[in-house]
Amino acid sequence: MEVRARYTLMGLFVLAVCAAGFWFVHWLETGGGLADRVTYRVRFEGPIAGLLKGSAVLFNGVRVGEVTATRLEAANPNGVMVDVAVDQTAPVRTDTKAEIDFQGLAGAPVVSLLGGSPGAPLLAKAEPAARVLTAEKDSGQSLTQAGRDALRRINAVVGENAGPLRNAIASIEKFVAALARNADKVDPILAGLERLTGGGAKPVVRMFDLRAATTIPALKAIPPGQLLVPEPRALANFESEKILVRGADLTSLENARWPDVLPRLLQARIVQSFENAKFPRALGRAPDGAPADFQLLTEIRRFEIAEDAAPRAVVELATKVLDKDGKIIGTRVFMAERPLASREPQAAVAALNDAFAQVATELVTWTCASM
Repeated sequence: MEVRARYTLMGLFVLAVCAAGFWFVHWLETGGGLADRVTYRVRFEGPIAGLLKGSAVLFNGVRVGEVTATRLEAANPNGVMVDVAVDQTAPVRTDTKAEIDFQGLAGAPVVSLLGGSPGAPLLAKAEPAARVLTAEKDSGQSLTQAGRDALRRINAVVGENAGPLRNAIASIEKFVAALARNADKVDPILAGLERLTGGGAKPVVRMFDLRAATTIPALKAIPPGQLLVPEPRALANFESEKILVRGADLTSLENARWPDVLPRLLQARIVQSFENAKFPRALGRAPDGAPADFQLLTEIRRFEIAEDAAPRAVVELATKVLDKDGKIIGTRVFMAERPLASREPQAAVAALNDAFAQVATELVTWTCASM
């Protein structure tokens, strides 16, 4: 009984192995593989970078088959033919592109099939001999080979242009030497460029004020009525807060400023000069509905630092006095000059203040006498 039992077990084991073998073959022919595949041929022009039988075939990154054979073209020394077995469900079309890609850390080569036009015919429906895809030239080139080719091209370019490169390096050396010889001149040029483009350190603005006349002789009589002092008229170069410099080398005044544009500043200081002369009815603006009895119209002709033989402050104002009917009852031009004690900003502003004080004193006295 025991002998018969062992023979029975051995027979069952042999039958199981045979059944497993038949099942494995059936799986290869159906679910695992070969019956539902289509063979295509891919023609490469150049090396195929270590592609071997059994290497994967990807379609848009999805594995759809493997390489079944590789061989050289007898008639073309650069040609390599690669046969691939691909799942028949893969939409390989007549315009599908083929190339070699590299996968994983080791960079294993694979055949990569890329897309195609939806309207192009399926290549699987063609005759077996016509199922050929042609890869682009050098599409099977490895990164190492591509790097070598790039280095060869660079060496060729450098070799062809060795003379011009030597001349360019020599010119750069001459330029650097010229910069070294003129280093003391480079800094001012760069500073000027910074100022021109708004870069560099911002200049410090210095503010100066204009004083009204204070030592005005006592008026013989206080004229009746109100005097309107409108904002003086001036050319555009006076419509600024900058202290005007004409023909004088006073770079120290570049950042000197009045507290307001010159016409408004002069209007305020002329009104204040009348007040200092005990004439309180001088107004910069007439009240609504109350016209002034007189108007003092002023034109700025000069208010600047000028230089002929020596720098000096020049103030020149042209004035007209009008009655309430707009009739001119007096006209006069006032002018005063003062030399500069030095070329410092304080000296220039002091000279302008002295010249304006003289003009304002004469203007107030004459206006009150004309009203």
